[in-house]
Amino acid sequence: MRKKLLFFILFVLVIAGIIAGVHDYFHWKVMLTEENFTESSEEIWNPDRGFYHIYGFLISDEPVDMGEQLDTQMEKDSDHALAMVQINLREYREKEISKEGLQNIEKLFQAMSAAKVHWIVRFLYDWNGENEKYEPQSIDIVLKHMQQTGEVLAKYRDSVFTLQGLFVGNWGELNGTKYAETDSLQQLAKQLVQSTNGQMYLAVRTPVQWRKIMESADVSRKNGQNDPLYDMLGLFNDGMLGSGNDCGTYGEKSAAEAGVDQAWNRSEELAFQEKLCSRVPNGGEVIIDNGYNDFEHAIADLKTMHVTYLNEDYDEAVLEKWASSKVQTEDCFDGMDGLSYIRRHLGYRLLLSEVSMQHDFWEDTAEITVALQNVGFAPVYKEYEPVLLVKDETGQTIYEESPSGDVRSLLGGNEADRKESFSVSVPLRGVKKGCYSVYFALRDIADGSFITFANEQKIENEGYKIGTILLES
Repeated sequence: MRKKLLFFILFVLVIAGIIAGVHDYFHWKVMLTEENFTESSEEIWNPDRGFYHIYGFLISDEPVDMGEQLDTQMEKDSDHALAMVQINLREYREKEISKEGLQNIEKLFQAMSAAKVHWIVRFLYDWNGENEKYEPQSIDIVLKHMQQTGEVLAKYRDSVFTLQGLFVGNWGELNGTKYAETDSLQQLAKQLVQSTNGQMYLAVRTPVQWRKIMESADVSRKNGQNDPLYDMLGLFNDGMLGSGNDCGTYGEKSAAEAGVDQAWNRSEELAFQEKLCSRVPNGGEVIIDNGYNDFEHAIADLKTMHVTYLNEDYDEAVLEKWASSKVQTEDCFDGMDGLSYIRRHLGYRLLLSEVSMQHDFWEDTAEITVALQNVGFAPVYKEYEPVLLVKDETGQTIYEESPSGDVRSLLGGNEADRKESFSVSVPLRGVKKGCYSVYFALRDIADGSFITFANEQKIENEGYKIGTILLES
């Protein structure tokens, strides 16, 4: 009898120990709480989008303090994420760029890389619409200049957002040049993508120029790779919304009638840009006050063209017209002036829209899904890493994971309602009881900076708090 009693007591103790161990290993009581998210109407600063100012530099053999010159020009520019630099090479229109000239170019890029902005870069020979006076007489000189500047561009590529133009034309805009024919455009574009090692976005002035260049590009898949031109060649439009044909950017014929070598009508060119610029950037400047840049019409076209950046200084009449317009919506922007609305929506504007958190009892995991929207005009063209963090009550990170999901699939523009889900399973086995906070963020792999979301909630502790996990015995 005594042995039976001892055996029973031992049995109870073993079972109690097992139950206690299970309690420690599995969490029988898990409470998950999601945060609610509201869109903010605030202007937010994010890289590679927005309005910009232009800064110009004439390159010569004379020694110049490029850092001082750039600081002087940018003295009042403190709130932009982008700036444009126009680099004039007319002093070398008959020859290679000298050693001294190249040194000045490198000093300029060194100074540019120290600024907080990223750069829209345009090499050119003309600032006055008199390109025939300044452009090299031989395309070989232009090609040589591309080769010479390529080393500097490659070295400072992290500070360059896009490289506009192919060096030639009035204001570097590929018009008024002898090199506008298909063969010349193809030569110049191929040299420029080669000089930059296919590692930065390029841009030509019109969709028809893009098509002429790409007519010869090898866009088939080779070893899993596209032709670099296909992946990197975008557009810029300095006649944006200036008339029914954007001041010569578009034509009158349909795509079927015009083919590759002529501009298409406005509606088909807009559709072409909507598809193309879902993967490569587009921007420029709006000009000439007319019906095509009235606020409502402008919003529709800026969305369709996926416009990421615009000149802050041109055209003042159009910008003032937008500033005097009022937004009529049923959201947080209702009553805002039109210019402020456009300022907030150029490029990408990412919004945390909802969070789902569920406990999988048998796996003892927290199944977390975050939904993002892009309510801006254009996609995110740079790759950012999604990050989910779990922190304890002292602020220490106990878990970090990169959820599945691709932010670049959020195209914005006319697809602003589209959502992309980012999902992760957070293991809870062995985690001590307590209250844990969950954060989500998009992080730049290169420098560790974070994208700001367009929510009322602010970033904290390396992310946006999306919920809590409460573990109890």
